[in-house]
Amino acid sequence: MSFLDITVIAVPTENKAAYLEHSRTSTVVFKEHGALKVTETWGEDVPEGKQTDFRRAVALKDGETVAVGWITWPDKATRDAAWEKMMQDERLAGAEMPFDGKRMIFGGFETLIDG
Repeated sequence: MSFLDITVIAVPTENKAAYLEHSRTSTVVFKEHGALKVTETWGEDVPEGKQTDFRRAVALKDGETVAVGWITWPDKATRDAAWEKMMQDERLAGAEMPFDGKRMIFGGFETLIDG
């Protein structure tokens, strides 16, 4: 089964174009290192919850939008090997992030159902 890396990020809304450009560059790198697919999304309907929600999860501030992305890998071994190589890739190392990485939520997930 495939393996997913998922991120939830607060992006200054005015940085949408920069975020998209950053995502386009990183997508090329991810795919070169074995990713099957990269999906980036921009929050359009992100409601406030009663106990928790995407907004609280990233400490969303006024003028920011929640972005969610995921990378689909064939398996965890491919993902682990790729991340090691990608951290050395000049296109990603030292790249300026168009968001506050300290508030990014991320994790790797085993796929259970892919229908």
